[in-house]
Amino acid sequence: MTAYYLILGGLVLGIALTASAGDPIPPAKPSEPTKSVPTVQVRLLDEKGNLGPKTEVPKVIKTDAEWRKQLTDEQYRIARGKGTEPAFCGAFFDAKKPGVYYCICCNLPLFTSETKFHSGTGWPSFFAPIAQENVLEEADHSYGMDRTEVLCARCGAHLGHVFDDGPRPSGLRFCMNSASLTFKEDKKYKDGTAAH
Repeated sequence: MTAYYLILGGLVLGIALTASAGDPIPPAKPSEPTKSVPTVQVRLLDEKGNLGPKTEVPKVIKTDAEWRKQLTDEQYRIARGKGTEPAFCGAFFDAKKPGVYYCICCNLPLFTSETKFHSGTGWPSFFAPIAQENVLEEADHSYGMDRTEVLCARCGAHLGHVFDDGPRPSGLRFCMNSASLTFKEDKKYKDGTAAH
């Protein structure tokens, strides 16, 4: 019986020694660096529809599949694929209601009815954005032309192009695709198309 306890004790001691002499506990893994979401400074509308100060917000970044799920085929082709809708066919080319035009992809306010004018081109045209911070301009040399593309500052949606043949006070014509925009009526903004 004594021999049994000696053998058992030895086994227990051996297990304990093996455990203590085994592989050391691995050091804690350094925490993964937090992936920072890119931000952009834009101006948003408050609950009363007034334009607020510059505010830093995360960029809206989605996969191609997510954009396709969110948008119609036509919206996707134009806003994400840099397409152009046919002239005189878009929902807003001749719209005259007072309100705000937002990005179809991320709902950023882009233009108001007060800067909309009848350009005769068949696309909704504005002489200025609601805030310069809300749009980006990039050189576009596609189709053998030299143009300036207009993009949404928050999500990079293709909106259209800007030209220097617009009315005063800016002399610019932001020629937009209706499919890249959505509209919310707001009577605090007047209809500016009659003045130009």
